[in-house]
Amino acid sequence: MIDARLRATNPTAGTVTHAMPEGHTIHRVAEDHNKWFAGQMLKASSPQGRFADGAKKLNGKLLYRVHAHGKHLFYEWGDSTLHIHLGLYGKFRRHKTPPPEPRGAVRLRVIGEDRAFDLNGPTACELLSKAEFQKLRSRLGEDPLRDDADPEIAWQKISRSRSAIGQLLLNQSVIAGVGNVYRAEILFLLGLHPSVKGNELNRREFDDIWELTVRLLKIGKRYNKIIITNPIDVGKPRSKMNSSERLLIYKKPHCTVCETAVHVWQLASRKIYSCPVCQPERA
Repeated sequence: MIDARLRATNPTAGTVTHAMPEGHTIHRVAEDHNKWFAGQMLKASSPQGRFADGAKKLNGKLLYRVHAHGKHLFYEWGDSTLHIHLGLYGKFRRHKTPPPEPRGAVRLRVIGEDRAFDLNGPTACELLSKAEFQKLRSRLGEDPLRDDADPEIAWQKISRSRSAIGQLLLNQSVIAGVGNVYRAEILFLLGLHPSVKGNELNRREFDDIWELTVRLLKIGKRYNKIIITNPIDVGKPRSKMNSSERLLIYKKPHCTVCETAVHVWQLASRKIYSCPVCQPERA
């Protein structure tokens, strides 16, 4: 089923815009920042001023490591953990050292030996104690990109829920890191209607969801963008695909497999896209 859907007949139909970063982006940032900044005594400041106290505590301190869980970034500075959640408007700007003058409302500027970054507009930029960090982590679901992820825990939550799978996939306390684009594409590839209840899925269907999520998030992390389509069908490698060529169902007017008009509605306060033919509702 997965391979058949990956071989879409018309993957270039429609255009795509993305909003909140999904898990692949956050893990890629963590990997890059680990490589560029971990093990260094860093300079930290808050040009905007809203994180002045926190930056003062971090300034001149050694950054031990950076890691991600779902859509959350964690920077370990000894006894303190810097927690960043980009939300809808947050963004990083990277620079060579020394960086240029701050651009816009920079919440946090970090300067290393060779590189620097500015953080603008995050939903969260805060220092957490060990207890606060553990409390936040305990609220998050299993992250398919983490080595310590346990799909059995996610299965237990989904199999006991009467909520729609299209809603559960956006619930960060169930599976962390999946956003609106991935949920639409994953369900399309598996031929699952978004309204199917969690407790109506069998174990094989859940395993397919988990395995495909891991696979697609890894591709996304590698290329730093969501790529669902098969390079053979598009006729170019993933690294060369443009935004309209990477997806199969999200924001597409017609199904890229059967050309049926895509059904769009609100589910979990976000628009969901599905094909009524390839993803039939269950009786």
